Amino acid sequence: MDDNNNNNNDIIKNDDNNKYEDICYMCRRPESQAGRLLKMAGSFCVCADCMQKTFNLMNAGDIPGFPMDGNKNNQNPLGPNPFGFNLGFMGDIPKSQRLKKKPAPEEARDNAEEAETVLDFRRLPPPHKIKESLDEYVIGQEKAKKVISVAVYNHYKRVTKDASGDIEIGKSNMLMIGPTGCGKTYLVQTLARILNVPLAITDATSLTEAGYIGDDVESVLSKLLMAADNDVERAETGIVFIDEIDKIAKKKNTTSRDVSGESVQQGLLRILEGAEVQVPVGATSKNAMVPMTTMNTRNILFICGGAFPELDKIIKKRLLTGSGIGFNSVLSDKYDEEDVLSHVSNEDLRDFGMIPEFIGRLPVVYTLTGLDKSMLVKIMSEPKNAILKQYQKLLALDDVDLLFDDDALEAIAEKALAKETGARGLRSIIEEFMLDIMYEIPKDRSIGRVTITRDYIESKGGPRIELHGSVPVIPQMSEGALS
Repeated sequence: MDDNNNNNNDIIKNDDNNKYEDICYMCRRPESQAGRLLKMAGSFCVCADCMQKTFNLMNAGDIPGFPMDGNKNNQNPLGPNPFGFNLGFMGDIPKSQRLKKKPAPEEARDNAEEAETVLDFRRLPPPHKIKESLDEYVIGQEKAKKVISVAVYNHYKRVTKDASGDIEIGKSNMLMIGPTGCGKTYLVQTLARILNVPLAITDATSLTEAGYIGDDVESVLSKLLMAADNDVERAETGIVFIDEIDKIAKKKNTTSRDVSGESVQQGLLRILEGAEVQVPVGATSKNAMVPMTTMNTRNILFICGGAFPELDKIIKKRLLTGSGIGFNSVLSDKYDEEDVLSHVSNEDLRDFGMIPEFIGRLPVVYTLTGLDKSMLVKIMSEPKNAILKQYQKLLALDDVDLLFDDDALEAIAEKALAKETGARGLRSIIEEFMLDIMYEIPKDRSIGRVTITRDYIESKGGPRIELHGSVPVIPQMSEGALS
């Protein structure tokens, strides 16, 4: 039985390895770039170039322990390892650094009908369907959802074969601007899940100019390749979301080299436009021990997002130019009560510190509005995977119904607004008052329903508890715990 199990494991391992390219242990190039590899003892591979270089060094006598002028030290040159290679240090290259093989033309044709790919124009959902799917998960932000649906639809239309021809359609890279916690990252995550494409989310604050400590700009593509399971063709049709893009704005009033600001914007220009880029596989930095591959960014959709603090002041300054005294003057408080970010222009972004070349490669610019109390209440209860529904599901597994009074939801929203962290503050607030409930409820199997009240949220009372088949019971709370 053990022998059969070992044989089955070997077959599964071999089938899994056949999906990936072999990599040269010397130069770390995959087989698609280095050519046919020589499989050596110890299950490692070497390309012809590296093998030739090794023999040249051996003939020149530059490598100690590799005599080529006869049998020295009474060693047997015809033994199992005639050249004295020490193969003990050779281990398996991790799968994270191995590229998926491209399917053969015959195999690709056979699997074409079964494969579900976003590049099939007939299966690409139209903008209104994309927005309907976003509506199930994202509350509010109607204009942003409409803009992103159209931009994504147009982008993937140009990727399909039907769009090829004399007229080349430009990329629909996007720049979304909105306060923290308004749903920028969640919107992109939901979009990638709807379209079933690989998504890489990276932070612009870690990017620096090549040669300095930090991640190179190519690291954003490395993360996309990892998200696509090292399948280059699939990664070349994915989505890259670069968050905190406002942190790479040009530094003002500085005489030192701006290696994490304007230099990063310059480095991203070629990637955003579309080019052949050398990308490290399985790592975010280039070094001699990491294999490299080439990715074409022409069909990759880039979405940049940021809060852009104090951008509203720059916009107001531009809008209020010419304000003064008279019938045609603009009042200084005209834009205090409305969403100023919706009036953003390229001029404002340049004043903020974004270079014109970078802005020009993000043609679709739109804003997300800050969340008010009514939107926060809806976010807690209406989306498909709303946080309140998650807790209701957890307690339902213990045969307990969880209800929330409307006043309680408003109290939670008010606390979140006071934290000024948007929707991110909701979870920490709910976790705080749900801790005692989740701890105490499993102790008593007679409890059938728990209703969260405003007094409980404000630490002025306790939740309403109903037992199975009995009248409601209002417990006395002691230091926030159920009694």
